Amino acid sequence: MRSGYEMRIADVLRSKGSGVATVVASATVAELIAELAAHNVGALPVIDGERLVGIVSERDVVRRLDAGGPQLLAATVGDIMTTDVTTCSPEDSVADLAAIMTARRFRHLPVVVGGRLAGIVSIGDLVKARIDLLESERAQLQSYIAG
Repeated sequence: MRSGYEMRIADVLRSKGSGVATVVASATVAELIAELAAHNVGALPVIDGERLVGIVSERDVVRRLDAGGPQLLAATVGDIMTTDVTTCSPEDSVADLAAIMTARRFRHLPVVVGGRLAGIVSIGDLVKARIDLLESERAQLQSYIAG
C-alpha cells in the first residue's frame, strides 16, 4: 500500500474485492429490501445491463416509506433511486473521496471504469483502509526503532 496521502481506491478494492451486488430499476422496493438484507449492505447500485443508472439506499427507502406508507413496497426501485450518482475511479485518492463523502453526506460510492461498474466503496471501507495503513506504518516504525 501507498502512504496515507497517496492511497487510491484501487488499493481499497484490492483488499476488499471488486464484487458488487446490484439491483435493476424494475425491481420492487420489497425486492430491494430483501437484497439489502441478503448482502448485508446499506446501498445498491442500480444497473441497466452493465451501465450504472442510479443508486438506492436504506435511507431512500425509509424517507419514502415515511411519506408514502406501506404501499411503497410495491413501487419500483426506479421510483425512489438517486439518478445523479457521484462516482469515482480506481485512481482517485482515498483521502479526497473520504472528504467528499463526508461533506456531501453519502456513504457509498460506485467505482466506474470505462463506463462500467467496477466496484463500490463505503465510507467504512475508506476508514478501515486508512486505519490499516496507519497500523502498518506504526509497526514499521516500531520495527525500525527496535532495530
